[in-house]
Amino acid sequence: MPADDQVTSLTGVGPAAAGQHGPAAFTTTHWSVVLEAQGESPAAQEALEKLCRIYWRPIYSFVRRQGVGPAEAEDITQGFFAQLLERRSFGAVRREKGRLRSYLLGALKYFVVDEQRRAMAVKRGKGQRLIPLEELRADERIEMEPSDPMTAEMIYERRWALTVLERVLSRLKEEYLAAHNAALFDALKQLLPDEPGSPSQAEIATQLGMTENAIRQAFYRFRQRYQSLLREEIANTVATPADIEDELRHLIAMLET
Repeated sequence: MPADDQVTSLTGVGPAAAGQHGPAAFTTTHWSVVLEAQGESPAAQEALEKLCRIYWRPIYSFVRRQGVGPAEAEDITQGFFAQLLERRSFGAVRREKGRLRSYLLGALKYFVVDEQRRAMAVKRGKGQRLIPLEELRADERIEMEPSDPMTAEMIYERRWALTVLERVLSRLKEEYLAAHNAALFDALKQLLPDEPGSPSQAEIATQLGMTENAIRQAFYRFRQRYQSLLREEIANTVATPADIEDELRHLIAMLET
């Protein structure tokens, strides 16, 4: 199903309704750890590495839209993260306006221009651990091809939004697996709108040996948990609770472009 339908279906949030929900619980998040770091901070380094591992796809997508080939784009992506992780000084990061998405895009633009200007091989980390880049699916590779009419910035933003959703669904699936409810997760996913040939709640109830009312309640809980995880994931990439709803609106807008 289209990702924007997925957001609206699971969260009940559209561009006009995004602000109607209360703020997510905002404790210490990955990005706030980085922003609050003073000098060398192992906790901030670990938090930034985790964020890089999760959100490398938007970086790679942006580079590919510059007309760079796949192998070189991977090198540039790794080089960008190597430079980011080598700094061990988070003063410049703290001066940013609080959104990981915006910070990475700005830093990446400077890095790409610098690499092109110097026209030299990307440094591979000087002993620093690099971010492992997972294999891209075939549909991801097609989406990232330079022939796409979308600008590099728009591709970055859209891939960022899709990565957030993929991360949320992955976390939700892990929770169902941990509760030994893998079959229920797979069944509830089929209830999402626009899935071709998706069964009805009555059919799923029969399949799982449950009542239709039980399936209806299970799907309600599915949506509620997805909504909570979505806000948690966004909270990990912003500096303050006030940024969560704005970032959610931005995410939805990017998916509807």
